[in-house]
Amino acid sequence: MGPPDPDEPEIVVRAMEPEDVPDIAELFSQPQAIWGTMQPPFVSVDQRRKRFLELDRNNVMLVGVVGGKAVGSVGLHRQTPHRRSHAAGIGMAVHDAYAGRGVGTALMAAVVDLAERWWNIRRLELEVYADNQRAIALYERFGFEREGLHRAHAWRDGAYADSLSMARVWL
Repeated sequence: MGPPDPDEPEIVVRAMEPEDVPDIAELFSQPQAIWGTMQPPFVSVDQRRKRFLELDRNNVMLVGVVGGKAVGSVGLHRQTPHRRSHAAGIGMAVHDAYAGRGVGTALMAAVVDLAERWWNIRRLELEVYADNQRAIALYERFGFEREGLHRAHAWRDGAYADSLSMARVWL
């Protein structure tokens, strides 16, 4: 990876704040962003705000901010049963207009660091649509491995879609 491109604005990753909710609602209204997630479309800002405010200490949301606007998000969700407390799931999305500009990479670096160095997580898990090659390549760059295929796992855009289970494990 070379030096930063001076024409690209800086990406800042930080904890999500309540005032970011409208930007995140906009992010999830983007066709490609919603296509790549398991979330349903047409969720109101108020519904997203309520869900964000109900997060407990086993869940954190980070945002990628460019030019003062939250354009990406990643959630880290610790498993709470005692025997699975070493594991956490993640879910991520990036605004269509910012895809391919390093936001996803910055979010992944931050969430992996948070999980490993601060939460003592030893297994990060995720599910990704099997046809989302860009996301799969990003996850593999961060050490995630494919663990299984879920056929007809989710209803997306008028058809059933397969998904992959992926995990990053370090002991």
